[in-house]
Amino acid sequence: MEPEPITATAPRAAGRTVFTQDWMDLTFIHWAVAPEVVAPFMPPGVRPDVFDGLSYVALVPFSMQRIGLFGAPAVPYFGSFLETNVRLYGVDGEGRRGVVFCSLEASRLATVALTRWTTGLNYLWARMRLQREGDRLEYTTHRRWPGPRGASSRVVVRVGEEIDPSPLERFLTARWGLFLPDRRGRTCYWPNEHATWPLRAATLEHLDDQLVAVAGFPGLVEQPPISVLHSSGVSVRFGPRRRAIHTDVTNW
Repeated sequence: MEPEPITATAPRAAGRTVFTQDWMDLTFIHWAVAPEVVAPFMPPGVRPDVFDGLSYVALVPFSMQRIGLFGAPAVPYFGSFLETNVRLYGVDGEGRRGVVFCSLEASRLATVALTRWTTGLNYLWARMRLQREGDRLEYTTHRRWPGPRGASSRVVVRVGEEIDPSPLERFLTARWGLFLPDRRGRTCYWPNEHATWPLRAATLEHLDDQLVAVAGFPGLVEQPPISVLHSSGVSVRFGPRRRAIHTDVTNW
């Protein structure tokens, strides 16, 4: 099946609310790669999603805020923390586009442990900091558990003017779900909904990152990224996980 179109808002309803959260002060840093580079990291039934024949690896530091369960008020303390993701983009046999996470650094140990156990996502505990001075943001990460311990990242960006996203910029940011394994090793799709991203151009002033390399892409951050964007953030609602994918789609 052909991939569903890239849209500014979710192309289909996520369903009843499982949890809510706010993604704030995000910076999206993207590198273009050949699809065969990311194909080994795709879960069963998911192939690399491509734009003009290329796929992408992303480093995304941000502030997670106000996680709430089943529409209830946000969970105090445990529901707000800093996070940095290394992520890829895939599409399944039903045409659903989504994020494939390689790693998710987070600054709240209890949340990391609980999320690893309940979802299977590769959350990792890290010491993290976000500093803002006017239009300049600095994100720092130092992994604590599990290993490799000490893997670190420092990102400094300067935020520019609001933009009307190009087709590529929309492809890189308008993702309405994620792929992850269930307890039986099958791949599930977890949909979300949120408002249109408020996007701004950003200039990468400094990057000293090991997270992309330890995720499986050595040498990539030594190349200039193809895109650097910033968003003040959105409020997000996740629905129930959708049924496991039963297709004959190969990774590539």
